[in-house]
Amino acid sequence: MVELPELSYALDTFYFLICGVLVMWMAAGFSMLEAGLVRSKNTAEILTKNIALFAIACTMYLLVGYYLMYSSGAGGVLPSLGALIGSENGVDAVLAGGDDAPYYSMRSDFFFQVVFVATAMSIVSGAVAERMKLWAFLAFAVVMTGFIYPVSGYWTWGGGWLAEVGYSDYAGSGIVHLAGAAAALAGVLVLGPRKGKYGKDGSIFAIPGANLPLATLGTFILWMGWFGFNGGSELKMSDVASANNVAQVFVNTNAAAAGGVIAALVLAKLWFRKADLTMALNGAIAGLVAITADPLSPSALGAVLIGVVGGLLVVTSIVVLDKLKLDDPVGAISAHGVVGIWGVLAVPFTNAEAGFGPQIIGILGIFVWVFVASLVVWLILKAVMGIRVTEEEEYEGVDLTECGLEAYPEFSASKK
Repeated sequence: MVELPELSYALDTFYFLICGVLVMWMAAGFSMLEAGLVRSKNTAEILTKNIALFAIACTMYLLVGYYLMYSSGAGGVLPSLGALIGSENGVDAVLAGGDDAPYYSMRSDFFFQVVFVATAMSIVSGAVAERMKLWAFLAFAVVMTGFIYPVSGYWTWGGGWLAEVGYSDYAGSGIVHLAGAAAALAGVLVLGPRKGKYGKDGSIFAIPGANLPLATLGTFILWMGWFGFNGGSELKMSDVASANNVAQVFVNTNAAAAGGVIAALVLAKLWFRKADLTMALNGAIAGLVAITADPLSPSALGAVLIGVVGGLLVVTSIVVLDKLKLDDPVGAISAHGVVGIWGVLAVPFTNAEAGFGPQIIGILGIFVWVFVASLVVWLILKAVMGIRVTEEEEYEGVDLTECGLEAYPEFSASKK
């Protein structure tokens, strides 16, 4: 007969792994969303970026990233560099004790964490779409997933200095989403806008995506995957209290997403006189990002209100960034960055154990580190290999110039 502790261990491990699979499924959501919001001539290239960045993230986190996040002392700023200088063997060094975690297999923890890293990197791909060189982007992915993200991850979930000051971020509004948006912002600043996006007189020209059904499908996939993202962050469910917490997290995650959609759609109608689907899609993501910092503490109605604010913020931010000529084809900086900040700041409203001081320190610490480190890497890549395709290549589409194929060849004129 199986002992109860063993049964709990098996159940919690299985739950953790399934939640990791749901988060991995978000990679498909990002791929479909971004493929739908870029022009047809750039679709194959953005899909290549998404599957390649996922593979790179998994490999770099296995080699060094997980070690950096979870092998260092409490309260520190600099993580242990053993895995980088060869004194330890990456993930195996952290898992050397085998499956000795109190609730679940440590390998299930690694699997859950590695798909979070890929999520952070996926945020970057959409913001720099349609004009960045494929291999420059992949080179950045190596540094982002192997070093930049794990350092700030150590500060928080790894027990570093932000954890010591009391920064609270249940599933990563700041740790994952703000970090990804900060890296994306640095890339957009170095890269510049797409040709034809902004006029010399300050006018803004919309560049519609090629496949809104695909973008909508991607949003629903992300919505579904988010239940693993937030639900898995409870870490266990084999006792009554944890099971109730998981149910609360699922309800609040769903409620916030719904609130974000409604708020974004209504604001778009009032502002633009049209029910803008792309704003509704970003509203859903904004609601999900906003609730991620604490999907457990609010009531269901409170979660709706948190999502509503996220939906209003994302529409406003997209318009403001456009006026500042920061070209983000999919609205990633707004949905994950601006709303990520709101999500972190919203925590003390419903969680008495959190304070605004530590939350603000966490926002500043994560943003400054990821933005500055990313900016340095982008500038080095620009000097060494260049990060932007030529104007002619951008006009023709990066599918042909970067990948040598088209996602929708039947829509192109014959070249016989």
